[in-house]
Amino acid sequence: MNETTSSALPSRGPTDHTVRDQIVAAAGEHFSRYGYEKTTVSDLAKTIGFSKAYIYKFFDSKQAIGEAICSKCLNEIIATVEEGVAGASTPADKLRRLFKTLTVTGVTLFFNDRKLHDIAAHAAGEGWPSARAYAECIREILANVIREGRETGEFERKTPLDETVHAIYLVIQPYANPLLLQHNLDLIEEAPAQLSNLVLRSLAP
Repeated sequence: MNETTSSALPSRGPTDHTVRDQIVAAAGEHFSRYGYEKTTVSDLAKTIGFSKAYIYKFFDSKQAIGEAICSKCLNEIIATVEEGVAGASTPADKLRRLFKTLTVTGVTLFFNDRKLHDIAAHAAGEGWPSARAYAECIREILANVIREGRETGEFERKTPLDETVHAIYLVIQPYANPLLLQHNLDLIEEAPAQLSNLVLRSLAP
């Protein structure tokens, strides 16, 4: 049974921040060793030395703790992608950077730290708010790049923008979604360039 999605309770001061950080850090270590699915809030309480009731003062479910870990990871990917896209000079180059940076950053974060992949994959599979927000950010970046390309005459304008963005997002899904990325690791060297070039050909005016 899936746990109810919820956010962490608001912090009240520096001490609360410290306790929250301690819980998240301990949870990350526990998830890394035993897996997200097999870990309970009771397990975390024993590991940290807190009571379960005390943990629930800061997070109202195990999922809320997982969300805190997952959100930080996915936000790092988005920030890196945005930085990469901003550093490109043309819409076509921005699209190539998006594909490449998204793939490389995801692989680096998720597979150098397996607990991040397990939690992110669980978040994607269960449709957690952090995973939905991440997907929406990717679509928004895509929309901005496509819109700019249309304004400069680099991309075609006949297809509705939302349809174009959705189609490109489907193309990039195997490398944007941590649940799918693990099955495409043998293609990460060539796939971003090949897929972005294919998309760019379809966008030609």
